[in-house]
Amino acid sequence: MYTTQDEQRIYNLAKALLNTGDSNAEEAILQLREVINYSDWKYYIHSEPVLSDFEYDTLFKKLQHLEEQYPEHVTGDSPTQRVAKGLSEKFPSVSHLVPMLSLDNTYNADDLRDWDRRCKELAGTDDIEYCAEPKYDGASISLIYENGQLVRGATRGDGVMGEEVTVNIRQIRSIPLSTAFTKDNVTQIEIRGEVVINKDVFAEYNTQRIAEGLSPLANPRNAASGTLRILDPKEVGKRKLSAILYHISYYAQPDGSAVPEALHTHYDSLNWLYQLGFPTPVKEMKRFNSIDHVIAFCEAFEARRDDLPYEVDGLVIKVNSFAMQDKMGMTTHHPRWAVAYKFKARQATSKLLRVEFQVGRTGSVTPVAKIEPVPIGGVTVSSISLFNEDVVREKDLHIGDTVLVERAGDVIPYIVKPLAELRNGTEEKIIFPTHCPVCNEELEKPEEEAVWRCINISCPAQVVERIIHFASKDAMDIRSMGDSNVRKFYELDLLKNIPGIYTINWDEVTKLGGFGEKSVTNLKAAIDNSKQQPLNRVIFGLGIRHVGETMAKTLANAVEHIRDLYNYSEEQLLALDDVGPKVAASVLHFFHTPENRHMIDLLEAAGVNLINQKRNTQQGGGELEGKSFLFTGTLSRFKRSEAEAMVEAKGGMLLSGVSSKLNYLVVGEDAGSKLEKAKKLGNVAILTEDEFLTLING
Repeated sequence: MYTTQDEQRIYNLAKALLNTGDSNAEEAILQLREVINYSDWKYYIHSEPVLSDFEYDTLFKKLQHLEEQYPEHVTGDSPTQRVAKGLSEKFPSVSHLVPMLSLDNTYNADDLRDWDRRCKELAGTDDIEYCAEPKYDGASISLIYENGQLVRGATRGDGVMGEEVTVNIRQIRSIPLSTAFTKDNVTQIEIRGEVVINKDVFAEYNTQRIAEGLSPLANPRNAASGTLRILDPKEVGKRKLSAILYHISYYAQPDGSAVPEALHTHYDSLNWLYQLGFPTPVKEMKRFNSIDHVIAFCEAFEARRDDLPYEVDGLVIKVNSFAMQDKMGMTTHHPRWAVAYKFKARQATSKLLRVEFQVGRTGSVTPVAKIEPVPIGGVTVSSISLFNEDVVREKDLHIGDTVLVERAGDVIPYIVKPLAELRNGTEEKIIFPTHCPVCNEELEKPEEEAVWRCINISCPAQVVERIIHFASKDAMDIRSMGDSNVRKFYELDLLKNIPGIYTINWDEVTKLGGFGEKSVTNLKAAIDNSKQQPLNRVIFGLGIRHVGETMAKTLANAVEHIRDLYNYSEEQLLALDDVGPKVAASVLHFFHTPENRHMIDLLEAAGVNLINQKRNTQQGGGELEGKSFLFTGTLSRFKRSEAEAMVEAKGGMLLSGVSSKLNYLVVGEDAGSKLEKAKKLGNVAILTEDEFLTLING
């Protein structure tokens, strides 16, 4: 789990990547992956976008461009090698019959004309008919019908696997539970769509929540996404969700059956579904024979977006012919025959009331603007991150300014600029603190950074954030030890540092409100179970600057015990895969700090695993000892993480890229530059999934 401060750091990094060149390609690739992976996690798991679509798309394309230029740095965990990231664990995971890819985005007429040119080249003809339909702002779903009966509903998930939420899908009255597919000899069909909430229904529901003393929901999109993950179907029914179905991704018929006429084009297929009782965008969907007509429709539609009953953030343009779609194909990220035209971001003006300064886990001090609450695109905005002092100075912001606020991509609010012409002389300059607003220690600002930091490792704000990070899902995964419980325990003096998690006074906890016997038992068990987490999770949980999940694995795999890192020199660290000067310096500093070594001693005394168990169990030599593996493409027989675990269980090594050190490249569908590079090297054994299984099974 990431903290608010992580969000601010990564968003700041994203801004830097958007505005700087690529002087160090390897470092830029790693930073881009961190930003995109975090953005995917926030968007697909928590329905909380942290980048505008335009910014995300720009960074994604930048990463693609760099990886094309430097294929030796392409790794299996890169966002470009898959659709998206992560799934919630509340519902069982299921495979989509066809991967749910993302859409490539455009933002202006020139982008659409460029896409039109590529379509014509791929189709081999200038005679293309397009369909344009609204891009609904909700939660993506996939429905499967067998013999006319709804048998499964799933969320998008990571695009390959989704969460099975059939019981909640059945609460959506606009989705038929059965229909007459069989009269057209369709025995199985997978339909894609979007779960949405009517604007009026959303407003009415929020009014009711406020009357009951509950906080209002943020916006219709997040409300729709969150509702699908509610475990109580009755509560789902109360929220009156709707659905718009916009794509048939797969269908099956008995052998010898003629394809229904309606299943030759996208336009006819949605009309066919509409006639069968499905909610589709047929009333708003239009067909065009030229891209200029599409552009004119986009511009006219954007002007009336607010008149629609549902939130939309753009239009989707698709090649109408299914045969032509099949010919044009798709990338691992998006179909080539469809594109999204995104509407301009929404703006409003407000007054800058004050600036608060928040302290993060690594001591970073972030200015946060508090403005007069203002509605922008269906969301009331009152708090906006200003990221760092340089942003405040560059924008020339003053307390009391009237400011132009924008939700980039209809998501993240930020201050575009102050309206200096409206100043009356009462505005005040924003003074950045010289001392920590929490512990009052003097702040420091390294020359190469834009962020002021509190270097007091005992600063209460940092301590709390470090504990939250250590207990988070991606680190030690201590269930129920979330932000609120950590803060409560800290305030009540029940928890003062990371090792203190393992020495909590449970007698005192049971006296607190909201902690019954069952909840205490569950939390104690989660803490106890965390002691057996692998070493890489412990290293990640320690919160070392510049050490993410992947780097934590690299460090863990290099040692037998965490204390081995005490003796590593800078040269030894730099010799490890993907370790650069910043990471090396940070690791050296962390493990040479006496307080951190004392913390490690306390963790070991509490029974936390600090040993690289995989390395120790392989000391006798596994069947694949000394052999290195790399996976590329989309695997169909197993998840990539499962395949990598098979290799490590047999004593093999995993590499992040193709090089002369690689022994085996295991290839799935749509393998790209790694396969080509392995072929050029000539000394890498290229295996199919079946051949890999044969090798693994001896």
